[in-house]
Amino acid sequence: MSAPVIPIIDTDTHLSEPPDLWTSRLPSKWSELAPKVVFDERRGEDIWIIGGRRLSGVSGYAMAGWHEFPPKHPPSAEAADPAAFDAKERVKRMDSLKIAAEVPYPNLLAFSMDAFMGYNEPELVLDCIRAYNDFLTEFASVAPERFVCLTTLPFWDVDEAVKELERCHDNGHRGINFMAKPYKLGLPRLRDDHWAPILKAAEERQLSVNFHVGYQSQTEEDWVRMIKDVQGPADYAQETTMSLMGLCENVSELLLSGVCHKYPGLNFVNVESGFGWIPYLIESADWNWKNSGAAKAHLDRELPSHYFRNQIYTTYWFERETVRYMGAAYADNLMFETDFPHPTSLSPGPASTAISPREVVDETLKELPMDACRKIFYENAARLYHIDVEACLQD
Repeated sequence: MSAPVIPIIDTDTHLSEPPDLWTSRLPSKWSELAPKVVFDERRGEDIWIIGGRRLSGVSGYAMAGWHEFPPKHPPSAEAADPAAFDAKERVKRMDSLKIAAEVPYPNLLAFSMDAFMGYNEPELVLDCIRAYNDFLTEFASVAPERFVCLTTLPFWDVDEAVKELERCHDNGHRGINFMAKPYKLGLPRLRDDHWAPILKAAEERQLSVNFHVGYQSQTEEDWVRMIKDVQGPADYAQETTMSLMGLCENVSELLLSGVCHKYPGLNFVNVESGFGWIPYLIESADWNWKNSGAAKAHLDRELPSHYFRNQIYTTYWFERETVRYMGAAYADNLMFETDFPHPTSLSPGPASTAISPREVVDETLKELPMDACRKIFYENAARLYHIDVEACLQD
């Protein structure tokens, strides 16, 4: 008997920014400084220049189906999978895999935010963020029920961040994309009341706070170190493996510093950092909370595991063993993603051993109870992001 077809909500996918995203949207006064794409003869590809820095190729994050191993990638937007850039092509891909809805994340405003900050022009960076959020709204307008927009915030200015949150929520956005380690850019940690206006505004509007593993406040020094250290496939594998666990610190802060306690109506999402380390972290946090004296020092707080169960979600895509043996126990907090079209995504190809998202679902249906599979593959995300799954399927 074949496995039943259940919907998929992809809680982490990426949009590859079109080359004219900012040059076509920013005010004319920024025409010389706007992020733009140029052809780099030495690298033989179209690349982004932002804040005076030569960054990733325009298709540097669009590896789905590519025939070479990373960090090699398509040299132009035309050479990449069109679903990485085009909304209508993305919907066709979703239909072919029976993906009901997706939560798209940026590339450049996450992985290269430090380059934007390098402009030393706060008004320009604010305009860049507004332009991206408007682009995201336009992209989603092709199938608004099926794309969950997350607002990127001008985090360096709390007042402007709240204004942008409100503006984008009015335009249909259903969550915010927030940085996991603001202290790396000289800003207060998440526990600090500095962030209260943003978190309270999100809580009042029932907007989730989403932390992507690529949005960890990387500095230019971090990138220089990575380029220096990554000399071959083994180095690349090590760097990627460690970076995918990069939100462990963030989840620990949410649980142990009082953030969840202060904002009981907020849901926090841990994206593209996997699942397998979560059970250990929760057990360790409870153990250390009780045995460090914190439980007696903070009698008003619950155990860290309580806050995790009630407010935090995590996502996975390629893991098999950890989900097989522990997925059902964490089914209320676990969601599925594909990471399309990144190098690590569920995109089968000549240089990828990945299986398709639908195959992952079918295999998991053989291993976990049906009620757990429904929660993991669509029910949790539908509740968190206010998605009408039936409307998506009829779209």
